[in-house]
Amino acid sequence: MKFSSALFSQIIMASAIVVLAASALMADTALSERDLNALADASYIYVATVRKDGSQSRAVPVWFIATPDHQVLIDTDPNSWKARRIRRGSPVLVWIGDRSGPAFIGTAEFATDHAVQDQMIDQIPKKYFLARIGVFAPSRARFDDGRTVTIRISARRDLPEGFQSQPGTPAPALK
Repeated sequence: MKFSSALFSQIIMASAIVVLAASALMADTALSERDLNALADASYIYVATVRKDGSQSRAVPVWFIATPDHQVLIDTDPNSWKARRIRRGSPVLVWIGDRSGPAFIGTAEFATDHAVQDQMIDQIPKKYFLARIGVFAPSRARFDDGRTVTIRISARRDLPEGFQSQPGTPAPALK
C-alpha cells in the first residue's frame, strides 16, 4: 500500500497528538515529588470525600500503601460514607501524615482484582503492627464475602501548601 506524503504527514501528526495527550494525562495522574516524599514517611493518610451538596466531608485517618506506579491503596467497609461517595463518583481529598499535611485531590475507584487485594493482605501487616497481630488486618475471607473493599486513589493535582480539611465548606475543583 502506498501513502501520499500528505496522508503520511497527517498520520504522523495524529500519532503525535495521541502521544502528547497520553503523556499529559499520565502527568496529571502522578503524585508529585512532594507527595511521594511525604507518603514514604507517613503512617496515615486522611481522606475526605465530596458530599452531594459539593461540600467536604470530615477527613478520617486510614491505613494505606503507596504502589510502585504512584497510586495509593486503602481498604474500607463497602458501606462507609467514603465508599458510598466514591461509588457515585466523588473526588477524594487526601492529606498525608496529618490533617494539615501535604494534600492532593484525586479520583478513586474500587479495585476488585485479587492481585491488588492480595497486595493489601500482604503489605498492610508489614506496615502496621496492629494488623500484624491480627487487629483490623485485611483478609481474603473479608474480601470474598464483601466486608472489605480496596480503593485505588490516583492523584490529579496537588492542593496548596497548608490546605486544610474544613468539613462543610465547598470542595476544591478536581481540575
